[in-house]
Amino acid sequence: METKDTICALATPHGMGAIALIRVSGGDTFKIADLIFKPLKSGLLLSEAPTHTIHFGNIVSGDEIIDEVLVNVYRNPHSYTGEDSIEISCHGSYYIQQKIIELLIKQNVRLAKPGEFTMRAFLNNKFDLSQAEAVADLISSNSKYAHDLAMKQMRGGFSNKIKDLRKELLNFASLIELELDFSEEDLEFANRKDLKKLLYRLKTEIKLLLNSFSMGNVLKNGIPVAIIGKPNVGKSTLLNTILQEERAIVSEFPGTTRDSIEDTIIIDGVSFRFIDTAGLRSSDDEIENIGIGRTMEKIKQAKIILFVFDVAHGNIDFIKEILDEYRHLLEDPNKRVILIGNKIDQLIEMPAGFKELVELDTIFISAKRKENINLIADSLIKSVEKFQISNNTIISNARHYEALSKALQSIEDIEEGFIKELPSDLIAIDIRKALHHLGEITGQVTTDEILGNIFGKFCIGK
Repeated sequence: METKDTICALATPHGMGAIALIRVSGGDTFKIADLIFKPLKSGLLLSEAPTHTIHFGNIVSGDEIIDEVLVNVYRNPHSYTGEDSIEISCHGSYYIQQKIIELLIKQNVRLAKPGEFTMRAFLNNKFDLSQAEAVADLISSNSKYAHDLAMKQMRGGFSNKIKDLRKELLNFASLIELELDFSEEDLEFANRKDLKKLLYRLKTEIKLLLNSFSMGNVLKNGIPVAIIGKPNVGKSTLLNTILQEERAIVSEFPGTTRDSIEDTIIIDGVSFRFIDTAGLRSSDDEIENIGIGRTMEKIKQAKIILFVFDVAHGNIDFIKEILDEYRHLLEDPNKRVILIGNKIDQLIEMPAGFKELVELDTIFISAKRKENINLIADSLIKSVEKFQISNNTIISNARHYEALSKALQSIEDIEEGFIKELPSDLIAIDIRKALHHLGEITGQVTTDEILGNIFGKFCIGK
């Protein structure tokens, strides 16, 4: 880890804009800043300026003025990285951005690697590893739920729980290790009954966290909504109407949609991933059958299913028949099925079984005329109330899931060791493994390879 270098990077997106922000961090930050920044206030040196102050002046290259800028001063340890840092706010000209970065490089400032500012913050104990990963999730969040989830993790909700679990297990591990030092005396310092109770509680907590991963993924990446139904009931028209663009091909001929089409839209701060699927029917067309097979997979993945039928040419018995045919896919308690009666614009008389359809909370729409589409949006928002972030800790990171799975396996190995009455030294090995896997989540146990893999996925400048 090259943490002694002074580093710089553009923290705003590349390209022209009103302003751009360039970050500099490291031991030589203020010494270098004094060489290229001439403040409006005569006699001021950034190396002597108080922390968390802003100064107006010019970035200069010899006698040439590059730009008028504002410079924010952050002294260690009261900065994002925990090091001496400055942030230069300049005009958004691409030439100005490059010129300032060139000046910094000439003063032996190195270009930062992806995520290096956040990695330095982690190494300087500004926050733990799971909180650092939440920074990347916060930057990429595109919905209220994803934002709330990242904010909760960044504030330490998840990492504090893991640290508490690890601390309790560590206390017992110390006692087990102490027993090994007095093995000849056959002393027992760790109360086995209390340890078994702790293992049971740890196992329960970890299983809850593991079970929350599915929900965490939904909140983070968007709630998958599958639009299904027989051919020619208006599924593609509905998708286009919801997305307000011609995303899917619409045709009067059945079997037009042969593969799933996906797109995302945010409704009231909630991200939904809509999936238009091939029509559910028997077909001799090999390609269409592949599409129908993929429809079945999308139904399995979806949390919400919009079951579309032609209300003008169907009846309640026909609809029940379709629902019964695919009930094995729809009866998952974690899914919600919303019946959509489409083509009300073609209705001549009241549809057969109207009362029963109403009792099934059917939404009657005309996708073609964009009638009652707002009712679908309302129903979708109502459907995700159960996904709301409560006080329960939710995980959404695959690395965390893997580490927790390994920790759970180690805890089960410890329990099995007690059943088989294994000696303390073998029990201690499994306890160390559990501690190791829990420590990997927060960074109490880590390697350069793990850090490189995590922070390498960040954007440069963060």
